[in-house]
Amino acid sequence: MFAVAGIILAGSAGLFGWVHSVKKDPIEPVFQVQRSEFLDVLQFRGELKAARTVSISAPSDIGNVQIVKLAADGSTVKKGEVVVEFDPSKTKVELDQDRSILKSADAQINQGLAEGKLAEEKDTTAVLKARLDLEAAKLDASKGEILSEIEGAQKRLKVKDAERTLQEAEDTLKSDRSKTAATVAAYRSASAKAKFDAERAAHSLERMVVTAPADGTIRLVPIWHDGAETPFKSGDRAWPGSEIAELPDATSLKIVAHVDEAERGRLTLAQPATVQLDAIPDRQFTGKVQRIGTIASTDFSAGWPFPRAFDLQVDIDQSDPRLRAGMNVQVTVIVDRVPNAISIPTQASFMKSGRTVAYVWNGNAFSERAIQVDRRSRDRCLIASGLQPGDRVALKDPSVKDE
Repeated sequence: MFAVAGIILAGSAGLFGWVHSVKKDPIEPVFQVQRSEFLDVLQFRGELKAARTVSISAPSDIGNVQIVKLAADGSTVKKGEVVVEFDPSKTKVELDQDRSILKSADAQINQGLAEGKLAEEKDTTAVLKARLDLEAAKLDASKGEILSEIEGAQKRLKVKDAERTLQEAEDTLKSDRSKTAATVAAYRSASAKAKFDAERAAHSLERMVVTAPADGTIRLVPIWHDGAETPFKSGDRAWPGSEIAELPDATSLKIVAHVDEAERGRLTLAQPATVQLDAIPDRQFTGKVQRIGTIASTDFSAGWPFPRAFDLQVDIDQSDPRLRAGMNVQVTVIVDRVPNAISIPTQASFMKSGRTVAYVWNGNAFSERAIQVDRRSRDRCLIASGLQPGDRVALKDPSVKDE
């Protein structure tokens, strides 16, 4: 009795050990194949940009200016609040100099007019006297019939002298008038230039303080200076016209991205998309493809060979007060759905001797099996043949031993 029981127990133990020696769980991580919907998606990185934005720059006609105050990047400002303030000391000095020059020029105009008036009065008196002397000389000369020949000749000479004196007086009057006009014109020109310079300096002084034209969020613009591409900061010197900051219109925010030629061919207008912003991880947004570029542009910021890509614009359906221009975005577009499909993670497919294979667990070990991949999407492969539901495939190459 006890002998039979021992034989049975021994046999059961042996059978149990045999079964477990034949079928066991793999040590490597596996994925169990099953049928489900396959989503063919495209993913690309983009940036949130405003279609409408106000640019805030350094004055373009003053020269280099030093920034003494600058709003923080990402700070919220109200209309009329100071965004950037430049050092006005140099411009104040120039304004004082220009106003002093203007005052001096205006004084010279008045002096020139006064001197010209005195000279004209003197010259006019001389002309009148010369005319009277000429008339007197002519009158004396007309008495020639009662004068001797010698006296008559003398009288005629006096007439010619009087005529010459009158001509000289008239020429002097004309010359002094021209001289006065030229002098006053030069003073007026200097005054006009000084007035223009003073008005420009006053206008420049007003632009030393730049305020927000509307409510919004400040975005400091990275610009190449001091050996790096960074935004300006307080204490930096900005050159004429250099861009300091932007005030984007929050109602016009859109996603701008770049796609290659193969991806572009699979996109269509109004295609739905999901949007995930790096800075807002707790919310997913939706959107639609709004514009697909028709001309490729070269990205010179990338490595050689420089890639060519098409511009892509995606509109966001929802609004959120946390949205800011310049935020990095990941956009996912579903270009196709395949129902009841067999798909596996991309890390479960391997290239071996020019073939695509998967390692299928047979209950005791992995066996290499050729598979045909119909297409790849993000982190999934759509399998056309080679696998069946229920197969368990390795997620790492079991033929490669860990060191």
